[in-house]
Amino acid sequence: MESDPRRIHARVIKTYNAGTSEFRFQLNNLITLYINSHLLPNAVRLFQQIKSPNVVSWTTFISGHSNTPAALSHFVSMLRHPTLPNQRTLAIVLKTCASLHALSFGLQLHALSIKLSLAIEPFTASALIHFYSKTHLPNNAQKVFDEIPHRDAVCFSSVIVGLAQNSKPIDALSYFAEMRASGFDSTDYSVSAALRASAELAALEQSKMIHAHSVVTGLDSNVIVGTALVDGYGKCGMVNDARLVFNELVSILNLIGWNAMMSSYAQQGDKDSVMELFSSMEHHQGLVPDQYTFLSIMTAFCNAGLVDETERWFRKMESEYKLEPWIEHYTCLVGAMGRSGRLQEAKKIALTMPNHKPDAAMWRALLSTSAHHGDIEMVKEMSQRLQELDPQDDSAYVIAANAFSSVGKLEEVKTVRKLMRERRVKKEGGLSWIEVCGQVHVFLAGDRRHEKTNEIYRKLWELMEKIVKLGYVPVWDDMLHEVGKEEKIEALWNHSEKLALAFGLVADVAPRGKALRIVKNLRICRDCHEAFKYISRVVEREIIVRDVNRYHRFFDGGCNCGDHW
Repeated sequence: MESDPRRIHARVIKTYNAGTSEFRFQLNNLITLYINSHLLPNAVRLFQQIKSPNVVSWTTFISGHSNTPAALSHFVSMLRHPTLPNQRTLAIVLKTCASLHALSFGLQLHALSIKLSLAIEPFTASALIHFYSKTHLPNNAQKVFDEIPHRDAVCFSSVIVGLAQNSKPIDALSYFAEMRASGFDSTDYSVSAALRASAELAALEQSKMIHAHSVVTGLDSNVIVGTALVDGYGKCGMVNDARLVFNELVSILNLIGWNAMMSSYAQQGDKDSVMELFSSMEHHQGLVPDQYTFLSIMTAFCNAGLVDETERWFRKMESEYKLEPWIEHYTCLVGAMGRSGRLQEAKKIALTMPNHKPDAAMWRALLSTSAHHGDIEMVKEMSQRLQELDPQDDSAYVIAANAFSSVGKLEEVKTVRKLMRERRVKKEGGLSWIEVCGQVHVFLAGDRRHEKTNEIYRKLWELMEKIVKLGYVPVWDDMLHEVGKEEKIEALWNHSEKLALAFGLVADVAPRGKALRIVKNLRICRDCHEAFKYISRVVEREIIVRDVNRYHRFFDGGCNCGDHW
């Protein structure tokens, strides 16, 4: 057939004089044709026949080996030829470095691009941003972007995606806003990345604004953006809004979109909705579930406090669907068993996992549940195992110290704290934030930096006095016994999530009938959880808290987690 590159090759030999620039131009095109036709050996032989390959010849040849170590070897050969690379050459090799996580080679490429004055050119810069993002160096990616004098939409998209993927949501949203203000068109990648950043912050207003922007630009019907919308609304706790988007796009969504919707329900512990989607996905859509699907199912049952169902679906994934469990599945199962008090059984599973070694998350789950059940010996063992994996993990010390404190083992507490000082381990600070008119307000425990500090504390103490009359009793589990009662009360009442809630009420963050939404970077403490149940009755409002584990929906004195978290 005419498109066969071998036929075209024969015609080129007959038509053009060997050694001319036109002949070399045709051979460069032929290399591309051979590569696109999956005839790489032919491309290699043809390249070797070119007497004086230029940068285009080398770049074309290297692109045929992209994302493989051969691309890096051929690039070195090009430099020794010697032929200097252009923007396209550097972009291809940087992409390969990102794919292979070849950090050292990529750093040398960056140095070379600076010497050749190509580092600030948009094509090379975008590739550098991608490389640093994939190698988890987002600050380097930002620096590259900030040094580009003439940015384009690709550069903006690269930095937004990179920062969103590296848990720098505020910076990602800042660049997204700058991109729009600069007049550049959004892409499905930049919009989906901005939605991901909003989801990480649980910034509902930001998610809504980006959703509106996607509608105006016509990107809301794109499968990548649609999936990001489902995921974004779900992570903001707006599962009904996520479901509306899901229902509108269900005909085009792939397994990733279905998993995103199931995960949204799972974080709420809504096992019935997860199972309804699972049944529909299998029987009506013909999609084949994967490990993410089963992780959502297990998480839903775990969050609902149903350990037997969590275990049953774990076994079902293995036996019926022939899927190999990830360590995340084992961690979910171990956590569910630990919460139900089956600590020794959970420990046995952790130690006998095939193809996996227990990681910090698994030992942390067992440490936390051991502390909850007051099994001090297990607490000691799990704390030690976690310290061996990561001596700087503050939870290995803090959870153990609190557990020892709760049973009056103050000498053990002193030993743990001494160890923390010797190893220079600092407790991760608890942060809580709430969104008001698109702006995120962040609070620390005992925070007095906010401009409305006096109003916030007045409102907080007013609430606490009211819930005490309703029967609220402070939960001292996480407080050290040697601290005086007044200090304990002040410390408990000034937790970051309580301050964020008080500010939400002072700022009248949501109209009557709308939920107050708070995000915390750690697990919500037991006292705040108890207090919020009472406060939801006092203010007659729904309060939603997303902590590191799940969503808590407080309403009329109760929480949807059933005190399982």
